[in-house]
Amino acid sequence: MAKITGLGGIFHVVKDPKATRAWYKEYLGLEGEYGPMLKWSEETDDKPYSLISHFTDDEYIKPGKGGFMINLRVDNVEEFVEELKAKGVEVLGFADEGYGKFAWILDCDGVKIELWQQCAAPE
Repeated sequence: MAKITGLGGIFHVVKDPKATRAWYKEYLGLEGEYGPMLKWSEETDDKPYSLISHFTDDEYIKPGKGGFMINLRVDNVEEFVEELKAKGVEVLGFADEGYGKFAWILDCDGVKIELWQQCAAPE
């Protein structure tokens, strides 16, 4: 059975993502290619990480509500999606971006959840 393996990231809306990323770098020491990144201490082939990502609007989060989205890491997104569908959960979409495979659902309160299978290690 596929399973959640950890938190993939937190996504929320800010007025100026570039300035917010700079603040996270300057004050918290967090930086990365896609936003502040929390690299895991585990040494595995895929070099797992979690990140905090900022957007100027909530288009990526829609149809989720509340200005944020939860990203959860999964070990096999296709299998996990099939299990969700079998339980009657509507899957909003699926994408393979090369560095990761993604699927989206809404929780019972309308919060968007992105399921993410990391496929490539960050540089």
